[in-house]
Amino acid sequence: MNKCQLSLVFAKDAPVAVILRRGPSEWVEVIKWNTKTDIFTRGHWFHGRIYENKCDLSPDGLLFVYFAFKKGHIEPGYDRRYTAVSKPPWLTAIGLWPNGTTYGGGGIFTARRELSISFGYPLEPHPKHVPKGLTVRFGENRPYSSRGQLVDQGGKKFIVRGGKILRKRGSLEREIADFTE
Repeated sequence: MNKCQLSLVFAKDAPVAVILRRGPSEWVEVIKWNTKTDIFTRGHWFHGRIYENKCDLSPDGLLFVYFAFKKGHIEPGYDRRYTAVSKPPWLTAIGLWPNGTTYGGGGIFTARRELSISFGYPLEPHPKHVPKGLTVRFGENRPYSSRGQLVDQGGKKFIVRGGKILRKRGSLEREIADFTE
């Protein structure tokens, strides 16, 4: 059994969450979770690190902003450190901003199609990944992700424990997903 760590990012206005499953070492899997139906859609695996504390979902759960540090091969013209926007559970960038450093980066959605990237000055988007239909500004943000006990937008309580997600109702806990494989 591989050790893994789960981090959850919830949409504010939709029953959607993104699960970042870290492990094995230097790999992250992105999983989209419908928190109403408990349907999990497994997506991309990423070789490197996605900083869970620098991620956010758009209020409708359709867009995911993340800050990444890529390991292994990178294509010419790209940087190992970048902020990107994708459609979860995929990491294919529909907007990408090379950071050049691990300071700053990531962001928060301030509205459905409005993004604030955590960086002290404006960054130019990568020419192959200029976002369309997205208003972008730059500044200091506090993106949201969670480990441990948490509450989603519907008041449902969840616990993340040892690669598993449990739903808590009163004093009862029921396992709804096991990602330890």
